[in-house]
Amino acid sequence: MAKFSTITLALLGVISQARAQCVGPAVNAASINLIKEFEGWYPDIYIDPAGYPTVGYGHLCADASCSDVPYAIPLSEADGENLLRDDVARFQNCITLQTASSVVLNANQYGALVSWAFNVGCGASETSSLMLRLNGGEDPNTVAAEELPRWNQGGGQVLPGLVRRRAAEVELHQTPTDEPALPACS
Repeated sequence: MAKFSTITLALLGVISQARAQCVGPAVNAASINLIKEFEGWYPDIYIDPAGYPTVGYGHLCADASCSDVPYAIPLSEADGENLLRDDVARFQNCITLQTASSVVLNANQYGALVSWAFNVGCGASETSSLMLRLNGGEDPNTVAAEELPRWNQGGGQVLPGLVRRRAAEVELHQTPTDEPALPACS
């Protein structure tokens, strides 16, 4: 087993702590619009297909009355978009922290992955072969084109809505832009 000096261990701890404090950049308008399109707009509380109380653009509520929502329900569209941006921040951070600092993504590539994580969850994205391949240095567009379409099932069934969403995420991912996103932190 390799031995590390106290200085090396301290430096690794500082790097790890700095990385943990990294905040993912905000996604671009194209990414927000993609999420809005596939989540749909619901100003009132409804029960989603998995049985969870939901409101706005796919906000999963903490309880049946959505007491965690800081806006009046029914939501105005402006409040719904604010709630979406609040929710998306969590997934921006997941994708930012789950990607190696060597991974370079433009704003569309990043936004497509944030949309995917918003849909499948941070735990699923973290343990995915998509992230493994991306962090392994493979071409981001190839990885997205091959891996995103695999996330098309719900309850063991291929769902047409997920097939369309993954295709839209691949399309956004492969849309060129000069706007950088990652790496956001070193």
